[in-house]
Formats: sequence, structure tokens, C-alpha cells
Amino acid sequence: MVVDPRVTQLASNLIGYSLALQEGETLYIDMVGSDTSPLGQELIRLATEAGAIPFWHSFDDAFTKPFFRAASEAQHKAFAAFHRRIMEGVDAYVGIRGPANPFDLGDLSPEQKHLKQTYHWNEVHSKTRLQKRWVVLRYPNSAMATLAGMSQEAFEAFYFRVCNLDYARLSRAMDPLVALMERTDRVRLVAPGTDLSFSIQGIPAIKCDGKLNIPDGEVYTAPVRESVNGTITFNTSSLYQGKTFRNVRLEVEAGRIVRAHAAEGEEELERIFATDLGAAYFGEFAIGVNPYILHPMNDTLFDEKIQGSIHLTPGSSYENADNGNRSAIHWDLVLIQRPEYGGGELYFDDRLIRRDGQFVVEELLPLNADTA
Repeated sequence: MVVDPRVTQLASNLIGYSLALQEGETLYIDMVGSDTSPLGQELIRLATEAGAIPFWHSFDDAFTKPFFRAASEAQHKAFAAFHRRIMEGVDAYVGIRGPANPFDLGDLSPEQKHLKQTYHWNEVHSKTRLQKRWVVLRYPNSAMATLAGMSQEAFEAFYFRVCNLDYARLSRAMDPLVALMERTDRVRLVAPGTDLSFSIQGIPAIKCDGKLNIPDGEVYTAPVRESVNGTITFNTSSLYQGKTFRNVRLEVEAGRIVRAHAAEGEEELERIFATDLGAAYFGEFAIGVNPYILHPMNDTLFDEKIQGSIHLTPGSSYENADNGNRSAIHWDLVLIQRPEYGGGELYFDDRLIRRDGQFVVEELLPLNADTA
């Protein structure tokens, strides 16, 4: 079988750069959807040649849906505990997401979605996987091309260009933004339907440079939990828990979401933000800087990296940028501030940092260019 050289390059980048896999280490390869097989096979081959021990697993939604649709709370708890034990026993993890239908779990009941988030996401992902060396990516199948509104061939060309860029070079260009964010107290976001302020003082800024998510290209921190005030309108649709949400508008007082609206999906918002006490507060604020991702495709892993965007996240914070908020949800919602999406400004301590998606501070100007 002839392997696409772009797949081989991606697998090599994941093994060597993203995970820095070493001889004798165990790698968990988690494949969602049969389309992910070519990349999975290359990862198994390269990991083995590197002297590591690969373990692979297919977690297709077509198989998991019968369980998640009918399982009791006790079954959810036992299912999560079983998968958590596997995750605890490995050194590194790579998740390849390529479901044939990304809406497959959308018709689970609210109760089943809650149990899935509370146990599987929280126990296996949040509490265990995030403590490992890990990387997660999508795979360019026909479902993704359809969501992006592109032909399969055009989408694959876009995908491999984005995913195989020079992340080490982009990483160096991100360093001044990390330093500036860590000196900043107050952040203000202004855009159509948006005027929101909060503090990020004392919370680390973390650059995402191809070692956790592929594609990558963001710097994240977290707002001080009770400091968020104002209104924000997200102009990028979001596919979350199998449902599509459009034009989500949140009104926030003392850190808490007090009113929520959406052009599509509004009936689900109240349930999501009532998942637990932390679901109505924010756990992440991030700035997207990937030079090759310019337009949304209804896939958060891509959309949150859009150059000229920010995302703000109801739910749990990350331990390395911790504001103390804990929740079973972590929902990245994206606002693009480039002119074709309405424009906008980003201020740090009342200083204009970015206008209409372009940085205006000298040390950040390289992030406006094609740094890949």
C-alpha cells in the first residue's frame, strides 16, 4: 500500500516533535472513525521503529453510542474508571478524530450527555489524560470537508498545509505575546455586540505550539474568576455535544453568565450552563495566531486557532493556567475580530494591542505575517 507522504510527515511530526516519544515508552493511539486508519498505521510503524510500545484503540461513535444512550450512572462510572486505568498506564497519548458523522451523539438525552461529560470527559480526559504528554487532532475525511464547505481534495491540501507547518518557528514568534500577557492585568474586548473586560493578573500564559493540539497556534491563560463583566457575542458557530450553536451572546456579571442567547441552539444553553457550579463561569481566555487558518469550519480544534481571533471558555480551567474554576464542561467559543467578521479591538491595560485582527505592538508584528 502506498502511503501519502503528507501522512508520513504528520506522523513523524507527532512522534518526534509533539510527543518527543522515547525508546521504551508506551503510546496510546486512540482512533475515532475508520478514516483515521492511514495515520494510525503510520503512527504504529514509526513508534515501533523508535523503540516505543504502541497501544491502539478504535473509539468510533457508532460503537459507543449504544452504550452512552442506555447506560446507567453506575455503568458510566465503571466505564470511565476502566478507561482511566488504561490512560494511567501509558506515557503518551495521541487522539485522532475522524467520525463519519460529527452529529452522531447529538440526539443523546440531556441526562446522558451530562453523565458522559461528568464521568468520561472529567475522569479520563481532564483528570488523567491532561497529566500525560498528549496531542489531539482531526483527520481530513469527507465529513470535515463538508463542514468546511470544500471539496475533499481542496480540504486535504488545506489540512496538511496547516498541520505540517513549522511549529518551532511559530513558537518563537509567540514568545513576546506570552511575555506581554504575563505582565498584563486588565483585558478588554470590543467588537459588534461585544464589550467585555476582565483581569488575567497572576495567571500564567501558555503557548500552544504544536505539542498538544494539531493544528495549533494560540496562547491561553484564564480570567480571574469573578473579574469578568460585560457582554460578548461569538460570531463563529460551535458544534458542541453533537449540537450546532450560532451567534451565542453571553451577558456576564462578576464572572458569572447571567443571560445567554443564541440564534441557533438557545434551548440547550440553559442546560449546559447549569451542568454544575463552574459551568456558568469561565476557565480559559486565548488568542488565536495560526497564519494559515483564516475562516471558521465549525470545528473547534481549527476555529480556536484562527488568526485574529480570541476564544473564551465557559467551564473548567487548565491546571497550568488555573483560576480555580472546576466544571465537567470546557466549551471554547470563538470571536473573530478581522474586518470581514465585523472587526474589533483587543486592549491590555487600556493599551491597544490588536485592531481588526492585526497586532499593532512592535514586538508582536511577526505574528501578523506568515510565520510558518
